[in-house]
Amino acid sequence: MWVRICALIKKEFIAFWNDPKSRIMIVWLPIMLLLVIGPAITLEAKNIKLAVWDRAQTLESRELVARFAASPRFEIVRMAESLPQLRHWMDTQSVQAGLLIDNDFSDKIKRGETAEVLTVFDGRQTNSAAIMSAYVQQIVAAYAQELSADVYPRVAKAAVDVEIRNWYNPNLEYKWYLQTVLIALIAMVMTLLLTALSVARERETGTFDQLIVSPLSSFEILVGKMVPPLLIVMALVVVMTVIVIWGFQVPFVGSLWLFVAVMPFALLSIVGVGLFISSVVRTQQQAILGVITFQLPAALLSGFLSPVEDMALPFKIIGKCNPLYYFINLVQGIFLKNMNWTEALYNLWPMMLMAVITLSLAGWMFNKRLD
Repeated sequence: MWVRICALIKKEFIAFWNDPKSRIMIVWLPIMLLLVIGPAITLEAKNIKLAVWDRAQTLESRELVARFAASPRFEIVRMAESLPQLRHWMDTQSVQAGLLIDNDFSDKIKRGETAEVLTVFDGRQTNSAAIMSAYVQQIVAAYAQELSADVYPRVAKAAVDVEIRNWYNPNLEYKWYLQTVLIALIAMVMTLLLTALSVARERETGTFDQLIVSPLSSFEILVGKMVPPLLIVMALVVVMTVIVIWGFQVPFVGSLWLFVAVMPFALLSIVGVGLFISSVVRTQQQAILGVITFQLPAALLSGFLSPVEDMALPFKIIGKCNPLYYFINLVQGIFLKNMNWTEALYNLWPMMLMAVITLSLAGWMFNKRLD
C-alpha cells in the first residue's frame, strides 16, 4: 500500500512541476501576494488633510491649531474662511477632516468653563474616521493639560493620569498584525487551489479514469492527493515566515518547534475542504469557482476585518466553524504571544475535527467515483 501511495505522491509532484502554470502559482504567487499586499494595505491613518475654520482668531485657538500643524499625523492644515468653504472641501474630498473653533473659545477657557470644538470626518471610510477621531482627541486632551493652573487658575482641576500599555504589539504596528494574518490567508488560498485543481485537472486530461482502474483504493488516492499540497504549502509557510521576520521586521517570540509541529495539523482541515471540492467538481473552472465560493466567506468570517465575537449570533457560530479563524489565532499567537502547547491545542482540536469531517466526506465521494 505504501509503495503505491509513494508512487502516487511522486506522480503528483512531477505533475505540479511539469505544468508551467502550476510552477508560477506555487513559486511566485504567494511571494508576490505577501510582498505586494503587505506594504500596500495599511490599517493606519497617515497624512491626514485637515481644514480648520477658526472663528476665534485668538492666541489660544492659534495654539490649538499649531498642535495639529506640528503633528506628524496631519499632512496639511488648510484654513477655511467660512462653513460653506469647509463643506465644499469635504464634499470634493480635498480634506478628510474639519476642525471648527467657535468665537467664544478663549473666553470660555479664561472663565474656567468648558470650551468646545467641533470636528467632522469623512465617514465613508469608517476605520480611518475612527482613527482620526482618536488622534484629534489626543491632541486636544494634551492641549487642555497644558492649560495649567499658573496660566488659568480657574481651569485647575484634579486629574487622573492614565498609562496605556499594549501587550504583544506595544507600538500597535499594523504590519505585525497584517503580515501574520497574510501567512494564514495565503496558505489557505494555496492549499485550496492545489488540492481542488489536482483531481479536476486529471478529469480534464482523462488520467483520473486510469486511477479508477488502478489497484489504488479510495484511501490511497486520498492520501496521495493530500500529501503533496500539504508539503508544498508547508514549505511556502516557512518561506513566508522568513520573509515576514527578516523582510518586514515582525518579531517571532514563540516556539519555532511548536510552529512547525502544529502547521501540518492546521493545514489538514483546509486540505480536506480542497479535496472535497475536487471530489465534487469536474473541471478546473468549476474547481476555481468552488475555491472562491469557500475562501471569500471564510476570509470575511475569520476575524480578519472584525472580531468574530462582535458578529451576530448566526455568523458567530459560522465563524467558529471556520478553520481559518483558528489558523489565524495559531499563527498570531505563536508569532506575537509566545503561545504554549495548551493554548495551541485549544485552537488545534476544532481544526482536527473539521479535517476528519471534510476528509471523510472527500473519501466518501471518491468511493462513489470508484464504484
